[in-house]
Amino acid sequence: MIIERKVVFPSVFSERIKKTGVIAVLVIEDPAKAIPVAKLLVGAGIDIMELALRTPTSIKSLALIAKEVPEMLAGVGTVLSPTQVKEAKDNGAAFIVTPGTNRAVIETALRLDIPIAPGIAVPSDIEVALEYGCRLLKIFPAEPLGGIPYLHSINAPYAHLGIRYIPLGGLSEKNCKSYIADPIVLAVGGSWIAPRDVIARGDWEAIRDVAARAAEVCRRED
Repeated sequence: MIIERKVVFPSVFSERIKKTGVIAVLVIEDPAKAIPVAKLLVGAGIDIMELALRTPTSIKSLALIAKEVPEMLAGVGTVLSPTQVKEAKDNGAAFIVTPGTNRAVIETALRLDIPIAPGIAVPSDIEVALEYGCRLLKIFPAEPLGGIPYLHSINAPYAHLGIRYIPLGGLSEKNCKSYIADPIVLAVGGSWIAPRDVIARGDWEAIRDVAARAAEVCRRED
């Protein structure tokens, strides 16, 4: 049975994500790079990011961006525990994204009233997310699972529920356009925009160029 708990992703965020069309997925090792890369992305037309919690200093980077770059809608990804949910909330995260449907993480996000987009890969994951009222889901890893054809196959039994997806995993500048053209895709996750090693060496020009192209391809005007 589907249980409607609450609105878990506010429409104001969903509409902003839909319009931008792409979420920059970042791994930042050095917090000194956090503000420059966030400002650069905003300037290039990408004002939504998912900061992956994969380094010891990720939360510090989040706090810096939330404070110094308020025009960036800064969320966090790779959230694996309730403790990380609380840390994200306390340090200014606008939303959280998870790789899977961890009930403890989803329940903590609901309790703390922080928007969440759980990760799904199979229909049973979708049903867990639906139990909590989630209608915005991350599909991961999108390309290895089978891309758009696979997404439509697993969404078919739930299409009447109005679920929207954020594909991540295997997307690139070459294939993102086919995803963003699909009506059940709210936006794509772009880990190719600012790779970890490129951020680490501070190659801002390379990031600016890729980000500007991604923003142009993925942005929706309607």
